[in-house]
Amino acid sequence: MSQSPTVKPAKRPVQGSAKSITEAEKKSKGFTDEERAAMKERVQELKAGEADGESAVLAKIAAMKGQDRAMGERIHAIIKARAPTLSPRLWYGMPAYANEDGKVVCFFQPAEKFKTRYATLGFSDKANLDEGTLWPTSFALKGLTTAEEARIGALVKRAASPDKG
Repeated sequence: MSQSPTVKPAKRPVQGSAKSITEAEKKSKGFTDEERAAMKERVQELKAGEADGESAVLAKIAAMKGQDRAMGERIHAIIKARAPTLSPRLWYGMPAYANEDGKVVCFFQPAEKFKTRYATLGFSDKANLDEGTLWPTSFALKGLTTAEEARIGALVKRAASPDKG
């Protein structure tokens, strides 16, 4: 009867040692500066409470540059007109709109925030947009035409509706 060779477990490097850091880890510092800033903004929002959300959102939009500001203003106006039950508030430093329970239904992420090539109109799981087993939850925005404004109006109205689907 032959014995199988003894296999020794591989040694794990001591955490913090130079050998434990992979090339991928050297390139990645975890969260980006923009992500860390968004998290800090969220902490400030939570500390501030539910003060005047409308003023905070309008101030945030006014601080945006160029096309982000123009789209933020239009989206704010569309949401206020088509989904008046949603309340403006900041969410991770972005203009957002919450339902009666204070849960964010949709938000506008300017391109500048995370240095992306387009702004985003996003919807949370609280949005009533369910459509079968697959539906979009965010939309890239590079500009707004009358057609996009109408589509956004219909989406936010549906998202804020009490019935799913």
